[in-house]
Amino acid sequence: MKDSKVLVSGAVIYKEYRGKRSWLVIKKAEEDDWEIPKTIVRKGESSVRAAIRMMGEQAGMSTKVLEEAGRAHGSATVNGRVVPQRFIYYLMLLKSSGEILGFERFGWFQYAKAARNLTTKREKVILKQAREELKKWKKDYAKEKI
Repeated sequence: MKDSKVLVSGAVIYKEYRGKRSWLVIKKAEEDDWEIPKTIVRKGESSVRAAIRMMGEQAGMSTKVLEEAGRAHGSATVNGRVVPQRFIYYLMLLKSSGEILGFERFGWFQYAKAARNLTTKREKVILKQAREELKKWKKDYAKEKI
């Protein structure tokens, strides 16, 4: 890796069931914190495509990207080196799902509980932004249907 930033794509996924909206949060390993699902974008792949790929491969889900939910910056330590990262999160609707195999644990939580479970301020902010984007998207979508 050169000094360039690593691009990370995040999927802020929601579903609606019986009039209630739930948000997906995951644990990659049992000892990890709850987080929004994320993956590194492969060379030649768009960040949107990476989010869709991750949810298909790791979660057995068919999803639809509605809108960008937010962007953030951070860093990770890889082999003793600090690597800068750029995050792009997407608001996604669950269309259908199969067996979720790629995460140690997962949960569908209503907004308040999902926000409480997330440990980083960045991801709490992103979840809030995603909820706001969804409100705007639904309002605009309703206008189109009239």
